[in-house]
Amino acid sequence: MTAVFDVGEQEFMDRVIERSKEVPVVVDFWADWCGPCKALSPALEKAANEREGKVELAKVDVDQNQGLAQSFGIRGIPAVKAFRDGRVAAEFTGAIPPAEVERFFDQLVPSEADELVSGDADEESLRRALELEPNHAGATVALARLLMRRGDLDEALALVEPLHGDFTALGLTARIKLAKMDKEPTEAFEAWDEGDYETALEKLQEALASASDKEERDMLRQVMVAIFTELGPQSELASRHRRRLAAALN
Repeated sequence: MTAVFDVGEQEFMDRVIERSKEVPVVVDFWADWCGPCKALSPALEKAANEREGKVELAKVDVDQNQGLAQSFGIRGIPAVKAFRDGRVAAEFTGAIPPAEVERFFDQLVPSEADELVSGDADEESLRRALELEPNHAGATVALARLLMRRGDLDEALALVEPLHGDFTALGLTARIKLAKMDKEPTEAFEAWDEGDYETALEKLQEALASASDKEERDMLRQVMVAIFTELGPQSELASRHRRRLAAALN
């Protein structure tokens, strides 16, 4: 598939929204009468062509596709919106210098560390990713999870404990600490590892109800929040158990 293409309202869903679930798609809202659009266009096309296969550029003529322009709140052009995973991930309005265009595209393209972490990465790939980007949260969490399952709890804990702002890392930290205290709800964690979130959350709710120690209850809460994060904000299962968790803690 070409890195630069024109797109209209009929193809937008397939060629931009759905396609962005595979690779980032940058959308250039422009018009033939727009001087700044013509100044920006070569830099956009150059950036896309240089990253062919990793990012695509869709060009929307706003005169021919007024419905699209209205849908995305386009009030001035050129307007550039980058889509990733079906939604807008970054954007800017107006003509910017070529160097800034390059930086805009760079933030969309997966780094070497990102690519090493994608899929079922093995330990060697994860360690290499952390050599390239020592603060890569995805690699850190994935490697810690691998080490934890192998029984290397101390190394796993040392990896994730510093990631204070990451809910998944906080939950994994709590899980490792529970294991080190011999207070882990084994059935819940086995279900989590198998992707059986419903059983995992149900067992965690039971463990929370029977736990009397304040620290243990807080760690169980953090594990549940990590699972809520994995399920995503639209998950009905997460919403239901979040309400139960709030009631149990009050």
